[in-house]
Amino acid sequence: MYQMKYVSGHIQVYDLRGRFLFSADSEREAREEWENYAESAA
Repeated sequence: MYQMKYVSGHIQVYDLRGRFLFSADSEREAREEWENYAESAA
């Protein structure tokens, strides 16, 4: 799981422990990046 926060015009993605994972330009892009991130971590 993850958390998304809107910060200064972009989306920052954090894990459930609050650690920064990556940023994206939009929520859609963040969801796509999350899918890639989750696949590479598996």
